[in-house]
Amino acid sequence: MKSGIIYKGQSLLDGKPVVAIATYSDRNTKTGKVLQTYIIRSDISPLDASKTGADFSICGDCKFRGTPTDDPKRKQAVKRDCYVNLGQGPTIVYKSFLRGTYPMADNRGDRMTLGAGRVVRLGTYGDPAAIPSWVWDQLLTSCATHLAYTHQSGFRPDIAMQSADTEAQAVAHWNNGRRTFRVITDLGDIVKGKEILCPASKEAGRRVQCNACKLCGGNSTKSPKSIAIVQH
Repeated sequence: MKSGIIYKGQSLLDGKPVVAIATYSDRNTKTGKVLQTYIIRSDISPLDASKTGADFSICGDCKFRGTPTDDPKRKQAVKRDCYVNLGQGPTIVYKSFLRGTYPMADNRGDRMTLGAGRVVRLGTYGDPAAIPSWVWDQLLTSCATHLAYTHQSGFRPDIAMQSADTEAQAVAHWNNGRRTFRVITDLGDIVKGKEILCPASKEAGRRVQCNACKLCGGNSTKSPKSIAIVQH
């Protein structure tokens, strides 16, 4: 299986309708060959969800969502700083979902098959905390390794990197035994001894792809260091 709908139901963040879709791809030059997972509203396009604030269902209170607006000239939220280009991956996946392109894979066997032997990325777009935890457990059962990020405090530190918006937040998470993934403004912001620069980043010379790095797996990895990346 190269793609499938691994969950369709209510968001755990606000109870609104969402869908989680897994697609196997090698088009992302940063991650390499990875099973990508998109968590999107099932009833509204990613752009409209951003513009109206309905993306809370899949992003929670992440500050990079921007501010909702009713400006007819805008296609998405004001000052949205998320690195995900909504007009690309999320919109392509949403339109394919509407066309019925993706088969249902919402049972244990199909989820395990999709993840088997592959590098799995939880939340290519959207926060994995919006989806029941057992969905991820099944998807990761036989995977080679995984990447995961969350902005929701306390979600699965065993498998996910905790997104931290400030150094103070990062320190608080470290004190609670969580590894963090933090966006910084320049290299001087890295906390020595606690963080390392993302090896797949431009600033690190893109010396390795995510599928080979394997550091962004929360506490499931052996590395004690957290990851930082310069905002782009």
